[in-house]
Amino acid sequence: MARYKKRAQELKHDAFRDKTMGLLDRLAEKLEGKGRVILYGLAALVAIGLIVWFWSWRSNKKAQEAYKALGRAIEVASAPVTPTPSPGSTEMTFATEKDRATRAVTEFQNVAAKYGNPTRELASYFIATNKLALNRNEGINELTQLSQSGNEEVSTMAKFALAQAREEDGQYDAAATLYGELAKKNNAALPPDTANLRLALVYEKQSKKKEAADILFNIVDASRKAKDPEGKPMTPSAAARDAATELEKLDSARYAQLPPEPPPANFPM
Repeated sequence: MARYKKRAQELKHDAFRDKTMGLLDRLAEKLEGKGRVILYGLAALVAIGLIVWFWSWRSNKKAQEAYKALGRAIEVASAPVTPTPSPGSTEMTFATEKDRATRAVTEFQNVAAKYGNPTRELASYFIATNKLALNRNEGINELTQLSQSGNEEVSTMAKFALAQAREEDGQYDAAATLYGELAKKNNAALPPDTANLRLALVYEKQSKKKEAADILFNIVDASRKAKDPEGKPMTPSAAARDAATELEKLDSARYAQLPPEPPPANFPM
């Protein structure tokens, strides 16, 4: 459920809103340009300006409303599951995972029915992931369809969720193929290190120790050698730290071949 909470935070972040506003601004500019070709005179320019302003205001308001609705649905999907909630607590909780998934699917379906893309496809992704706890085959089929989406973020998240489902079901070859594709994709929605770490863990389950160790070594080696634009060591990602821990357990001799871990960024030189 950590990925749901992270996603809820991202939906509220100014950068996400700025991206949407930028898109709307570009569309407004296109509409305004066409107006100048068709209409003449100051009155016409004022009229088209008012139309663009109203359209932009309405669209921005609708987009923010959609993101808030999606955020509320994500809060439902990430609510704690506890059969015995604390007395007097006002926190939303569910007795079972199925209860939570059922409510979450309903919430996301309401969002998908009310708003257009990209909100609709994001809601569809969350519907599919929650259906894995209710009707697994249906959830997998929907994730498979979403993995072909033209929205890179949605297709990447759907493919990752599908890979995890295949891994959980013991379909390691299918999971490895999906993780491998994601690692090559290098999409901002899923860093390659995260996909490669999962691929290495699948290889471990397949008793492919050398293949797993090679991937883990490469993740950590690259992370420890990475520099920022000023030439200072970069802070290792969570995936790189987990890869180091896993490699030390899997192959201590290979782990010993890694370059030294760089000092913290605030470490006095």
